[in-house]
Amino acid sequence: MLTLKNIIKTYKTGDEKVDALKGVNISFRKNEFVAILGHSGCGKTTLLNIIGGLDKYTSGDLIIDSKSTKNFSDHDWDTYRNHRVGFVFQSYNLIEHQSVLANVELALTLSGVSRKERRERAKNALIKVGLGDQLNKKPNQMSGGQMQRVAIARALVNNPEILLADEPTGALDSATSVQIMELIKEIAKDRLVIMVTHNPELAESYATRTVHLLDGNIVSDSDPFNEEQEIKSDEKKKKKSKKDKKVSMSFFTALSLSFNNLLTKKARTFLTAFAGSIGIIGIALILAISNGIDAYISSVEEDTLSSYPIEIQESTMSMGDMLSNMSSENTGKTPHDMDKIYSNNIMGELLNVMTSSLSQNNLTAFKEFLDGGKSGIEELTSGVQYKYSTTLNVYKADTSNSVTQVNPNKIMETLGFMPTSNPAMSMGMPSSQMSSTDVWQELLDNEELLKKQYDIIKGRMPEKYNEVVIIADKNNEINDFTIYSLGLKDASVLPQLMEDIKNGKEVDTEQTSYTYDELLGLEFKLLLNTDYYEKQGDIWVDKSKDNDYLRQKLKDSETIKVVGILRPSDEAVSSTMREGIGYTASLMEHLVNEVNKSEIVKAQKDNEEIDIFTGNRFPTEEDKKLNEQPITMDTINAYLETLPEKEKAEYKGAIQQMQMMGMPEEQIIEMFKKAKEQNSTDATYSGNLAALGVADLSKPSSILIYAKDFASKEEINELIADYNESVVEEDEIEYTDYIGLLMSSVTTIINAISYVLIAFVSISLVVSSIMIGIITYISVLERTKEIGILRAIGASKKDISRVFNAETFIIGLTAGALGIGLTLLMSIPINAIIYHFTTIANVAALPPVAGIALVIISMVLTMISGFIPAKIAAKKDPVVALRSE
Repeated sequence: MLTLKNIIKTYKTGDEKVDALKGVNISFRKNEFVAILGHSGCGKTTLLNIIGGLDKYTSGDLIIDSKSTKNFSDHDWDTYRNHRVGFVFQSYNLIEHQSVLANVELALTLSGVSRKERRERAKNALIKVGLGDQLNKKPNQMSGGQMQRVAIARALVNNPEILLADEPTGALDSATSVQIMELIKEIAKDRLVIMVTHNPELAESYATRTVHLLDGNIVSDSDPFNEEQEIKSDEKKKKKSKKDKKVSMSFFTALSLSFNNLLTKKARTFLTAFAGSIGIIGIALILAISNGIDAYISSVEEDTLSSYPIEIQESTMSMGDMLSNMSSENTGKTPHDMDKIYSNNIMGELLNVMTSSLSQNNLTAFKEFLDGGKSGIEELTSGVQYKYSTTLNVYKADTSNSVTQVNPNKIMETLGFMPTSNPAMSMGMPSSQMSSTDVWQELLDNEELLKKQYDIIKGRMPEKYNEVVIIADKNNEINDFTIYSLGLKDASVLPQLMEDIKNGKEVDTEQTSYTYDELLGLEFKLLLNTDYYEKQGDIWVDKSKDNDYLRQKLKDSETIKVVGILRPSDEAVSSTMREGIGYTASLMEHLVNEVNKSEIVKAQKDNEEIDIFTGNRFPTEEDKKLNEQPITMDTINAYLETLPEKEKAEYKGAIQQMQMMGMPEEQIIEMFKKAKEQNSTDATYSGNLAALGVADLSKPSSILIYAKDFASKEEINELIADYNESVVEEDEIEYTDYIGLLMSSVTTIINAISYVLIAFVSISLVVSSIMIGIITYISVLERTKEIGILRAIGASKKDISRVFNAETFIIGLTAGALGIGLTLLMSIPINAIIYHFTTIANVAALPPVAGIALVIISMVLTMISGFIPAKIAAKKDPVVALRSE
């Protein structure tokens, strides 16, 4: 059973030592009601606390079932208190914020009993003490006697072997005291009850054994226990006894305790959580706005880069080298006085750079690389367009009044502003970076992006090569330049209109409108470059200026139909296309294939030496050599030997006739020059094919790569660099990233600003965490008695830490959830204000992952801030804690 051997307990008070117990020796039976009497300060409560494992003896030994406790760990004492000891205190020591049932259940919770079983056992314990109808009341709703009954029920619920009662009737009236003592007497029939009291009458009336204590020593014992009498029975019990299960409070129980405690201080808990949420709100708002702006920038990037692709041309020039030679870095090379303005001579260097920077790109091999499926370009781009040199010749279908070409656009040329050739090409600049007057544009082969950028206001998207769409602006308007270009208005009036403007006359232009059905009824005619030529004998004659010929050709040519009308969507920041006509890549592929199949192209390809437009031979290297040197009869004869037999014979026959006629050599030479000039052509084989619009679909003239965003554009640049490393030098791709020269990544700047703001706001988060730590420490001070109660019923130091960690967990969770909730609410007016001033929708948009992460961060920070207070709580002496109020 229970034996105390020479127990000494010494307290230190400053430099002094006070012996509360001075060598106490006593043994207890397994079933008896022992009353310990003595005046205040004689050591009664100290003795009781040592027996209950709440306080540790200085020396001696407490033997439990013949087992010494000298080497007991804290966990062993916790298990002992939970399973084998029940405490009844003078001041009840109930947890105020828990219900009666929850107070009684608590010891069972620590024992690991299931929820259903512990509820049943707690109810039974309360019924035994006569409180079966008071289960859900709080302690402050009960009388003193009722609270003491609850304390007894809590002490008995775990069926302990020992019940320790410290002045159980000290705070009760006489009638209630009798009831409580009768109850304790009944309990003592099947277990050891040790009661501390200063009332000898109670001891005399109810106890079976009375022990008097004086100044830390036992001075009398009414019924000493002879340990030898029950050694055998004790040994049998020892053999039969099972090892007590280690106690541990679940985190859920800790949450319940802390939650109920926080509910008793609702206002303070809310203010604490709100203060903790301020930092979360700040960071969440920054992340929300940053995320919204990032999304907006991504949209701008995608929309903008759809208008400014990376363009790789077959022939290209390094504009970077050229620009660097024009920069200020080249100034001051030649030293001079500062008395005049001197020239900085860069033209020679510039012309040299322009010449040396011209290079040819093998676009055939690069196209194979892009289309091979292994480049990974698909993930980085909104689309890739292949451009060909074949001209898209489109005419108005109605030729009754005139033959009107709508593409390529002739209006600016008619007004004298722009030649037919593209000036961009002559400077080496990509045509996509230069302004174009053509209103016919190829649609990006990305249906998802097109649907994002445009709304179909009537009709549908093209499904066949000969179907196109009209593109209006956001106001449902098409500029009149486009209207004139499409032949909807007569462009022949423009020269006169320009003259009127030059002469200062008022020009009144009336706004016109067209129904959707009128525009959907538009038809155009497609003419191949080869359709302009008619075969006459052995040569092909250009008939492009013959309107009657063109009318007949257009009558028989393919029809292009408008099948839809598009308008930029409200969300689109920038659009791929300008107002005008949008056609699919399949139209250009069809055009190239039809040109290549034409009779005139076959005729030219079948005879690579003869110009089909003149019937003359194309110039050879020998022709060039002859033109580069003085012509004599010797050079003429040498040249004739290089000609085909038929042509050589014709020339020689003519020369012989002139010689027979006695014509001077000089005159013969002049006649030869004239004859050669008449039979020669300035054309070339490749030039003729280009004029006919011949192209190879595997060999584009340029490639346009539309990056999804700036980050993707950088990856595309790296991809091209990797490609260049994998091929021979002749196949390397040269291009100039014009957008890279003009723009830098705005996203990087926004992120940098966001990080700085988050760093500043994080200070408030740290401050609020420190404040939560202080408030948790205050809570520790407020709940000191609760700590003592929990330790008395077997809670370990870890359990106590867990209780306060649970409290900070709840505050952190509440602060995080409150912060995110308020952020979402604040986002509504913020978005409304931003939209009002900028028309940018949904700028403040907190990502769900960021919201969850911030809640977790809030919980982690508050738990860290509560770590020290929780450790302080765990280290509190349970005896001292129980004395606190």
